[in-house]
Amino acid sequence: MNFIFTLQMKTFLILFISFFIIPFSNAQKISIKGTVSDAKTGEAIINAIVNTTDGKFGTVTNTYGFYSITVPSSTTKLRFNSIGYKEKKSEIKVSKNQTINVELEENINELGEVTVTGQGIDKNIKVAETGVNTISPKDTKIIPVIFGEQDILKTIQLLPGIKPAGEGGSGFYVRGGGADENLILLDEAPVYNASHLMGFFSVFNSDAVKNAKIYKGTAPAQYGGRLSSVLDIQMNDGNMKNFSASGGIGLISSKLTLETPIVKDKASLILSGRRTYADLFLAFAPKEEQRKSTLYFYDLNSKANWKINDNNRIFLSGYFGRDVFGFSDVMSMDWGNVTGTSRWNHVFNEKLFLNTSLIYSKYDYQIGIGFFADSGKVKLNSAIRDWHIKEDFQYFPNSKNLIRFGINSVYHRFTPGEVDASEVEFLNDIKVEDKYAFENAAYVSHEVNISDNLKAIYGLRLSAFCVLGPGTVYEFNNRQEPIDSVIYSQNEIIKTYKNFEPRFSLNYIINKQNSVKAAYTRNAQYVHLLSNSTSSTPADIWYPTTKLVKPGSADLYSVGYYRNIKDNMFETSLELYYKDLNDVIDYRNGANVMVNKYLEAEMVYGKGWSYGAEVYFKKQTGKLTGWISYTWSKTERVFEEINNGLPFSAKHDRTHDFSITAIYNLNKRLSFAATWVYYTGDAVTFPSGRYIIDNRIVQLYTERNGYRMPEYHRADVSITYYNKKKKHWDSSWNVSVYNVYARKNAYQITFRPINENSTQFEAVRLALFSIIPSVSYSFTFQ
Repeated sequence: MNFIFTLQMKTFLILFISFFIIPFSNAQKISIKGTVSDAKTGEAIINAIVNTTDGKFGTVTNTYGFYSITVPSSTTKLRFNSIGYKEKKSEIKVSKNQTINVELEENINELGEVTVTGQGIDKNIKVAETGVNTISPKDTKIIPVIFGEQDILKTIQLLPGIKPAGEGGSGFYVRGGGADENLILLDEAPVYNASHLMGFFSVFNSDAVKNAKIYKGTAPAQYGGRLSSVLDIQMNDGNMKNFSASGGIGLISSKLTLETPIVKDKASLILSGRRTYADLFLAFAPKEEQRKSTLYFYDLNSKANWKINDNNRIFLSGYFGRDVFGFSDVMSMDWGNVTGTSRWNHVFNEKLFLNTSLIYSKYDYQIGIGFFADSGKVKLNSAIRDWHIKEDFQYFPNSKNLIRFGINSVYHRFTPGEVDASEVEFLNDIKVEDKYAFENAAYVSHEVNISDNLKAIYGLRLSAFCVLGPGTVYEFNNRQEPIDSVIYSQNEIIKTYKNFEPRFSLNYIINKQNSVKAAYTRNAQYVHLLSNSTSSTPADIWYPTTKLVKPGSADLYSVGYYRNIKDNMFETSLELYYKDLNDVIDYRNGANVMVNKYLEAEMVYGKGWSYGAEVYFKKQTGKLTGWISYTWSKTERVFEEINNGLPFSAKHDRTHDFSITAIYNLNKRLSFAATWVYYTGDAVTFPSGRYIIDNRIVQLYTERNGYRMPEYHRADVSITYYNKKKKHWDSSWNVSVYNVYARKNAYQITFRPINENSTQFEAVRLALFSIIPSVSYSFTFQ
């Protein structure tokens, strides 16, 4: 392990030094650093624009609101602005490096307008990033979703290239990748299951979220570990000015958020909780087993931060969430996430910024099954636990260059499955050995303005994954039977995998309204979500790369044309992509996934590919705002052991995916919103025929995913009424209707005999939802 770490550091230092041989000339220039925050709350403003009044030198704030800019020594003023805020100018002391902290005031006239990118309105033209969208919770507050619960994950599914996992669910697929190929971060901590209530809610309480950014294309080099996308979510820091409270009451859930300064302008605390209460109505159910059942979820977000001085700041944040489901004494199931993040921001000087993070993440589930009324339950458990340490540096040589470099180490512990039968006399305990791994990465990237018209981001990430003992490694014959085994001791290195992951993005700005971009990225993934069901469930198993289980890798190529129209009122883009996937995991037919110590013998490895075109049209300003998204794509897999070695469609292969989102602000008191979505049905494996053996009907299956579910479409609408503002109180009512024209979309299709003695079968469609109205009340006190 020490050898791997030393190798990693040496490689990183070589890369680091090579970047710094670039001559950065700063003759007769001064450097200015500082933070940009909200004047009302003290919250850091992400991606605020800082530039000189002539626009020749500029930068944006980072995740913590920090900026650094190098300007000519003759500069006398800086300009600060962000969408939704009033522009502010600040005087500069001549010929001196300095710190300038700025607070921006909200622009009341813009609060009624909804945008998807809370950044510079022409940022899509100017930056080198491709396939990136930023979402603020207040931007999506009135968009209608199921049960009326505001949900960031539902909103990103309305963007091109991102496909929902299914009816009401919060899982998603990005550019042909699987649902487990999305890295979801909450204050840097990975969230392994982002769903509540079997996927109908996400775990992210929007009242606690400041900002969310999704990379569906080339993510910066500081991100890694997943093949398809990164969803980076930051929690609110907490009001540093005054006490405030906000909350909401809905039909099935309520939430409350409290924010308070601990020391005004120095330290703050935020607590945010949410709980459903559908289980309270079960007490009035007519049957005893229903009254003894449970069905609810809860989550709690907390965060504290302390600004020690201009150069040091500490953050402590955590998330605790759990779903609890039980049907009488027959069955129970609960699952949840726990994350904790401690961060230290340190500013060395006007050019160098460091963030150090210690992170803990855990996801686990427990299923209980009762066999008899007079006996206890058999409990099935599975879990994954991570301990992280990260060092992320940002170096600002001048206004045309930004260099990021750092290291990241993660210790993984996996519990693939164990059965606790201590409450049942006639069954024995079963346990699959825990798995251990040490994952390391070092990265460096360079963001550079080569000229006024040409910008680039390029970098390299080196990752290493050490499979550790204790553990037993089995060898199998061609019939998947164990024939030998080797036992490894604690912390003994079983096998090490290494991957170089280069990436670059290039942007050629044709003029102020048009640009063309190209990008390439390579990613490696060492943890896998194992499931043999047709859709993701909380009981799926997270499993590491091992001596036999291979890491996955993907190469993504993309190009795009971006055009803004009518003084940036309209944003349009067309992106084309092609993705190659290597060592994709699937199962042999009839594989047993649950509590199987020989699970690795059931896995097969193949290749995959996906290609497509994404069209995006957005209206950014005015009373009517919104966007139209369309994706045409093809996603296929090929395995030697499956489908006779012939390519087949992935289950999430959808040729067409189309959505319309519209928000109309009639006035400051009344807003309307509507969405319409359509997509091709998922690929699915149905029986092609049947035959009879010993008077039993046996299903005949031919090709994998050779059939299609019916097409899916739905419309949702909502109305939001804002009550008259009072001095310290603000409130609103939201009425929404999910699936307004009551379309019965197929969730599942099964087959049954036409009658009791018939050998002919008919298809039966199961639809989860028809029309669902909801009403909610939201308030803010401050």
